[in-house]
Formats: sequence, structure tokens, C-alpha cells
Amino acid sequence: MTPQAFPLKQCVEIALQQPGYWYLATPYSCYRAGIREAYEEACRVSACLIRSGVKVFCPIAMTHPIAIHGGIDPLEHTLWMPQDKPLMDAATGLIVCEMPNWESSKGIREEIDIFQAAGKPIMGLFWPVTNLEESRD
Repeated sequence: MTPQAFPLKQCVEIALQQPGYWYLATPYSCYRAGIREAYEEACRVSACLIRSGVKVFCPIAMTHPIAIHGGIDPLEHTLWMPQDKPLMDAATGLIVCEMPNWESSKGIREEIDIFQAAGKPIMGLFWPVTNLEESRD
């Protein structure tokens, strides 16, 4: 399933209509610029959504520094997905940031399947993401 994608402003409008937090999926191991840049971009996108009033949890923004500084393999999919599953279960819905290579991401495919099976909303977010303030000009 490929989620319908929206620009930031429309994505925010949809997300703000729902209570709770949104789970933000971003590519990581398959990101062409590498995992450090994937982490930094996940943080930038999360910040744009948070500044716009959307409650968001992004596993890459949270777990990358834990893995790097805690001596855990950041690419160990079988370790990280069970850590993320309770947060997916509690989330209102899924936002998939359409960064390069997102469609080939094993993790994003699995996240989409989990949200789809739960009947939760899934939407794509066009990339690159700019702040709402910048996009209003």
C-alpha cells in the first residue's frame, strides 16, 4: 500500500483533527545519504510537525542516538521493531515521510502493514519538508 501523500500544511490539518500522537516513519538503513543524515532529517521533519502543533513520535529520532551512544547495533531490525510496536499500538495513526528510498524501506513496509491491520489512518508527507512559516511566503 502506498499512502496518499500531502504537503506539510494539509498533513498538519488532517493530523490536528485527531486526538493523540502520530507515529512518524522515515527511512533509515536504506537512506542514500547514510544513517546519520537519515537521523538528522527525521529530527528536522519531527520538529516541523511539532512546531505546527502535531504530537509526534519518531522512532529514528529517538533510537539512533540510543544505539550509537549505547553500543547497540542501529541496524538490528529484529531488536528495534519490538521496541517500537507498543508505540505503534498506542499511536493515532501513521505519517510516512516520503524521503528518498522510503519505498524500499523494510521498516516502513512493516509499519504500514501494522497500521493498516489495526485500521488506523496512514498518510504520506511530501518531502522535502519545509516549515509552515517558510511555505506561506
